[in-house]
Amino acid sequence: MHSIETFVTDVINDPLWMILPFLLVAAGLYFAARTLLVQVRMIPDMFKAVVEKPGEADGTEAGGKSQDISAFKAFTISAASRVGTANVAGVALAITLGGPGAVFWMWIIALVGGATSFIESTLAQLWKVRDGDSYRGGPAYYMTLGLNARWLAAIFGVAITLTFGFVYNALQSNAVVEAITVSLGTPSTGAKALIGLGMAALAALVIFGGVQRIASVTQWMVPFMAGAYIIVGVLVIVVNFEMVPAMITDIIAGAFGFRPVASASVWGAFWLAFMNGMRRGLFSNEAGEGSVPNAAATATVSHPVKQGLVQTLGVYFDTIIVCSITAFIILLSGVDYAAGDIQSSSLTQEALATVVGDWGIHFITIVMFFLAFSSVLGNYYLAQANIQYFTDSKLVLNGFRIIVLLCVFLGAISSVPLIWSLGDTFAGLMVVINLCAIVPLGHVAAKLLRNFTRQKKVGVDPVFHRDMLPGVRNIVCWTGDDSATRNYREAMKALE
Repeated sequence: MHSIETFVTDVINDPLWMILPFLLVAAGLYFAARTLLVQVRMIPDMFKAVVEKPGEADGTEAGGKSQDISAFKAFTISAASRVGTANVAGVALAITLGGPGAVFWMWIIALVGGATSFIESTLAQLWKVRDGDSYRGGPAYYMTLGLNARWLAAIFGVAITLTFGFVYNALQSNAVVEAITVSLGTPSTGAKALIGLGMAALAALVIFGGVQRIASVTQWMVPFMAGAYIIVGVLVIVVNFEMVPAMITDIIAGAFGFRPVASASVWGAFWLAFMNGMRRGLFSNEAGEGSVPNAAATATVSHPVKQGLVQTLGVYFDTIIVCSITAFIILLSGVDYAAGDIQSSSLTQEALATVVGDWGIHFITIVMFFLAFSSVLGNYYLAQANIQYFTDSKLVLNGFRIIVLLCVFLGAISSVPLIWSLGDTFAGLMVVINLCAIVPLGHVAAKLLRNFTRQKKVGVDPVFHRDMLPGVRNIVCWTGDDSATRNYREAMKALE
């Protein structure tokens, strides 16, 4: 088993992930140029889009409750996947390997990746399809409908199902056990099994309810868990406010190699900060990986660009806010993050306890549980959308759900270094396949952005109809028959 892990890590992942970050940066810069820095100049529109509600729907549940998934619910589904244990453990890992400068490059990657996230999420909205009382879509759908490459979509669908449905969900429960080990001591095998069973049982209550129930749970869980973590992080900043200028100096100096890391040279220190910050940022916000578009496609919005803007905001929320809170807790605590062994969530627990007392260790454990549980829900839905790309069979879907729950359980009782390595491999494959689609389709998203901007300039709330892009084929939805797009005629008239 160790030899397989070594082969996957050394022969496949190391060369692959030496190249992929640069491909993602190049793609992000290209998309930023095509959209005239949409990820920066349209930040106010992002906040407007995330709180926008769909119009009054035709179909309603008993009691008149709308079945439409709002932009905010779609945002929380994607955030549930993005904001996970890696925001606590992964940032700590990046700092132990790359020093404070890694944080700077995480911020830069978030800004660059915002443009990529805008493109892929806008495309997912354009080529979404009906799924009962809501929508579904994602890379497999825009590869098939937009690129006419069903073979590519099939490979992507398998990769994301294995990665997010099985591998990443096993890692979530494993990370919870690791945090509990620091908080309460090493649990017995029986205790680990109970943790795994508990997480799997709670997840079953949600995922068997479909996307509507997932959206309903994540819309309160994500703000709750992130809000509590941010409040405690702000407390750490306030308590150590006099150290903030020095911390910022360390972050900037470390980013360019002027702070020693593991006895490295200036160039070596720069490279460690750059690579670890870039890799951590890309893994955290998932921009370009093709996962988030599956959640973006679920929303009922009046224009595809609106969900593109919402998911760009999601990149910033994940990396610039939540990841930064973890970094600030570590860097302001005074703990020695470069002392020997590479650390993950245990470093964050130690750092918070140094500032607020021992309760900080247990608080991080609780945060890790909520982060992990919400990630299981988000990861599951991203994979489910791709299972449904292949088949609508209820038998297959329920079988898939059972395997997901089994992976959650097994992750709690297993040591999973090989699974981590395989996760890196499949995630890299997803990036390559997704870039093969969004780069040639990027011009369509740019056209949609111009359409959106034109409508805003003439004073209307942008509404899209597929007739507005006559040269683009296979747009299944956007016929003006849902709650958010009924007044498309007014928008088309305003553009004449």
